Amino acid sequence: MIRAPDSPAGGLDAPCLVQLASLRPADSPRLAGEDADHLIRLAGLETALPPILVHRQTMRVIDGMHRVRAAAMRGQDTIEVRFFDGSEADAFVRAVQENVAHGLPLSLADRKAAAERIIASHPMLSDRAIAACAGLAAKTVGAVRRRSSAESPRSNERLGVDGRLRPLDGGAGRQRASEVIAANPDASIREIARAAGVSLGTAHDVRHRLLRGNDPALTRPARTAPAPARPEPKDSPSILQTLRKDPSLRLTDPGRELLRLLHSRSIAVGDWQDLVDAVPPHCADSVARLARDCAEAWGQFATELQRRENPG
Repeated sequence: MIRAPDSPAGGLDAPCLVQLASLRPADSPRLAGEDADHLIRLAGLETALPPILVHRQTMRVIDGMHRVRAAAMRGQDTIEVRFFDGSEADAFVRAVQENVAHGLPLSLADRKAAAERIIASHPMLSDRAIAACAGLAAKTVGAVRRRSSAESPRSNERLGVDGRLRPLDGGAGRQRASEVIAANPDASIREIARAAGVSLGTAHDVRHRLLRGNDPALTRPARTAPAPARPEPKDSPSILQTLRKDPSLRLTDPGRELLRLLHSRSIAVGDWQDLVDAVPPHCADSVARLARDCAEAWGQFATELQRRENPG
């Protein structure tokens, strides 16, 4: 299931006690607000209330407003909180997911309204991805998207649950490419792709088909391809910054955990001299052993990634 980012590199903090007075009311997906009966049931429980989820930058409750009110009814001054850092739009996505997954169910109207808001804030997400988040059918999300005026400008691609970008209408892009070629036969593949809004591979295939006298449209469904190639960053800080902006990583639990690990264990050659100087002689062997173990583990991880991308 898609998840909103919890920190700059992902991963929730351990629970900590926070003063109730410091919390701001939730930006809740519940159109009717809090449920009084549910609140009374929570306040009457003899067990400790589970930690709530709070947006660190604004101290706004993301999930657990009923628990906050119940804690106040119990006479508590504090409550256990888990924090995450991220945009307020991502915080709302997380609020929807949490409310769909547990506790008092969201109504159909709540979920449709939430889907419309997510479409506006995350237009690249596919209908199926938003449906998984909001607890709706993909067809329902599609209907919400069609009647919504929030998505402007419209995106020609969608990010699926699997993290892959897919074109909405490959045939339309191929037609635009053929028109660009007809208007400027000497245009380069890159110029065709940029003008038509298609990938370099699609532009090349359309030109090849036209040279052979074939229809530029595919005669059978094309295999889904990743997003058009973009210039790749070269240095580690730039690569990490690019990865942190990638929705296919930052909106999934494993992806968020990977970003957290990359962020906390990223060290550039030449940047570690101060760290070397900080290690006392009697700790040098132990720190060196841990560093080698960490390097070996990351090396195995890199090998597995390359093996997956180049099987056989």
